[in-house]
Amino acid sequence: MDATVPTIDGLELSGATVLVRSDLNVPLDAGTVADDFRIAASLPTITRLRALGAHVVVCSHLGRPDGWDDRLSLAPVTARLGKLGGFPTVQAPAVVGPDAAAAVAAAGDAVVVLENTRFEPGELENDPDLAVELAALADVYIDDAFGTAHRAHASNVGVAERLPAAAGMLMRTELAAFSRLLGTPGRPYVVVMGGAKVSDKLGVIRSLLPKVDLMLVGGGMCFTLLAAGGYEIGGSLVEASMIGEVRAVLDGPGGDKLVLPRDVVVAGTFAADAEHHVAQGTAIPDGMIGLDIGPESVERFGAVVREAESVFWNGPMGVFEWEAFRAGTAGVAAAVAESDGYTVVGGGDSVAALRMLGLEAAVSHLSSGGGAGLRMLEGADLPGVEALRREEQRA
Repeated sequence: MDATVPTIDGLELSGATVLVRSDLNVPLDAGTVADDFRIAASLPTITRLRALGAHVVVCSHLGRPDGWDDRLSLAPVTARLGKLGGFPTVQAPAVVGPDAAAAVAAAGDAVVVLENTRFEPGELENDPDLAVELAALADVYIDDAFGTAHRAHASNVGVAERLPAAAGMLMRTELAAFSRLLGTPGRPYVVVMGGAKVSDKLGVIRSLLPKVDLMLVGGGMCFTLLAAGGYEIGGSLVEASMIGEVRAVLDGPGGDKLVLPRDVVVAGTFAADAEHHVAQGTAIPDGMIGLDIGPESVERFGAVVREAESVFWNGPMGVFEWEAFRAGTAGVAAAVAESDGYTVVGGGDSVAALRMLGLEAAVSHLSSGGGAGLRMLEGADLPGVEALRREEQRA
């Protein structure tokens, strides 16, 4: 853990009102929480603060609302938070302002959850007026939202600049896990990349290739790499505008470390019940769509992962939500779970797949932040973390 990031241990919190930026951005289904992984991950910090005698106020975003949207209210999340944590909760009717302040003042022993921070237009722009209003609700600020640390928002960077601030327990754990991969990871060091778009991950691919022993690529993004290599990909997903950049990576230093699928599961239509069969990954027939890596590739990827001393996995190998196209993701998940090395899994879909398969407990670190983890491995500074480091330097 980077010692320049202040921690809860360095603060006097008894009787203080503490604003905690958690990451409660969870999926909802008909107004109820569909997956509470991130809610559960937020509990250690909240519970610790309560044990230290602090009055806890939580803020978070949920989804991508364009202004106020009742469908993205944090109310169902607040209810689940209280149920999982075993403490009373109060849903504030606003993010800031008199109504939010009144909810905080009247809360007593209850944890107050402010409304969706993205209901406020100034959140994404790190508006100083919004940051001042948020800071006015508390005496101390704790950033526990690694999932938004790569963004400079009012509820992380803005508040951290205006209150005594520290990293929460989840933030510390996340930073320690990725710092371990950035330092001197055990060898072989294997990275597994999946998901739909190579454009989202080309930066981290470029950054990691010199540092890893092998990088296994599946998911929709593999077809852009296969196309850049001159192979036939049928009607599979491809980012045509990225072909030139991807070809340069394939032909450049470390390009030989990229391992692409030898076979894929293809179908004629993008549907859960589509008829499907296995085809060569380098010669997908016209009109067919690749929707998962094939059995030979699953075996190959799995063997590499099982022998690794360090593993980072981000992104599914196929459309794992559909049973017919789940075998690739399930195979990689099983190999990661069976690995005796240090394993880190990040990205919402990868985490969801592990949880669906009941394998999350077998992973060394299950990350709550996909984009933040990728940015950290890319070598970029995370604004939310840098704001905390500046607080340490001021102290």
